[in-house]
Amino acid sequence: MPDIVDIAVSAEGFSTLVTAVKAANLVDTLKSPGPFTVFAPTDAAFAKLPPGTITTLVQNIPQLTRILCYHVVPGRLKKADLAKYQSVGSVEGSPIDLLIEGDVFEVNNATVIQADIEADNGIIHVIDTVILMRPHWFWPIMNSALAASARG
Repeated sequence: MPDIVDIAVSAEGFSTLVTAVKAANLVDTLKSPGPFTVFAPTDAAFAKLPPGTITTLVQNIPQLTRILCYHVVPGRLKKADLAKYQSVGSVEGSPIDLLIEGDVFEVNNATVIQADIEADNGIIHVIDTVILMRPHWFWPIMNSALAASARG
């Protein structure tokens, strides 16, 4: 069975992701045994970014690497496995929010358009938007709002 990188290289619609992974020197990591769960943005997802963003990221390898690592979760997690959680920790270290209800499968601000693609070293979920880490101030505000709404 092909690994995560081989699938991305051979499938249509992932050329931007493959280029970014190569630029960030993550090919060997994503070809390793893992296992990994990858939320893989399509070329159309990258096209939604503001003009010049991809060029800027390729010139800032540490930031590119951080964003790409935010799309990876340790372990082999299918949709059914992820449905048990409200969030999962990315390799980058920040949480990824999950919403899985019936046919709805979302991660942060992205919709999963194809789930559970099996690779030798993990699982790929194809997403329609590049996901970004939440700012450090986001979670305290969200937790405060949730607590206030629970109090009524």
